[in-house]
Amino acid sequence: MIKLPYFDYLLALLEAGDEMITASFGRHVHWGYWNEPKQADLTSDDFARATENLSAQVCIAGHIDKGLSVLDVGCGFGGTIAYLNDNFNGMKLTGLNLDERQLNRARAIVTPVEGNRIDFLQGDACALPFPDQTFDVVLAVECIFHFPDRGQFFKEAHRVLKPGGYLALSDFLSTALIRPFTQFPLPEWLSNRFYGACNLEYSIQHYHTLSQETGFTLNAERDITLNTLPTYRYLKKFVHLRNIVPKRALMETSVIEILSRLRLINYFILAFKKAD
Repeated sequence: MIKLPYFDYLLALLEAGDEMITASFGRHVHWGYWNEPKQADLTSDDFARATENLSAQVCIAGHIDKGLSVLDVGCGFGGTIAYLNDNFNGMKLTGLNLDERQLNRARAIVTPVEGNRIDFLQGDACALPFPDQTFDVVLAVECIFHFPDRGQFFKEAHRVLKPGGYLALSDFLSTALIRPFTQFPLPEWLSNRFYGACNLEYSIQHYHTLSQETGFTLNAERDITLNTLPTYRYLKKFVHLRNIVPKRALMETSVIEILSRLRLINYFILAFKKAD
């Protein structure tokens, strides 16, 4: 299983009943989206609303409506499934994750409303345990950079989607200027990263090529970097308030923030359509 130290940290504090952790990351574990970034007030409630909004933006890109069958790959604690459960009915919702601990929390906190069905299953994003043409929409919210092979995931997503279905995701994409630096192997003392192994070598051009190679049509392409920037201020504020947060978390977050503000790494929402 891929090692993601930040989930080890979050799960331990959630188990301990940490209120600030629960308010900030108990539902969603990803960046936030602010319609008006300058108005972000950096409270836990504000951040929680922003993370919910980011999930909503990915779902909008995926053309989600009532009565659909949706697979959320890398579902974490079930936040995006919970958002869909709260806002749509007649849904068949499936969350998939490699980490059974995350799934156990999702099962505990997400209860289907009347008319919806929810399943949380352990499985591999690059070997989806579902028959062909099972889902109307496949989602991957801020997790695809952890997958061992984006191309294999796209093939699997295309296989399990019904004709005319959508794959929608969010991802950090590098520019040509910084891409060579993302390919250098890290020394052993830096290999135990707080956010785990992240492949940041992908660009928007890579996705254009990948969609063609796997039978998708690129349907939506949104650079939302500016809408996500308050996330960094919130995370750094959080680290300073909580001495128990590992120092490498602050270092890694600061590096990503600098690259994002310099527009060397950009945050995109993308959607791809399978042919009818």
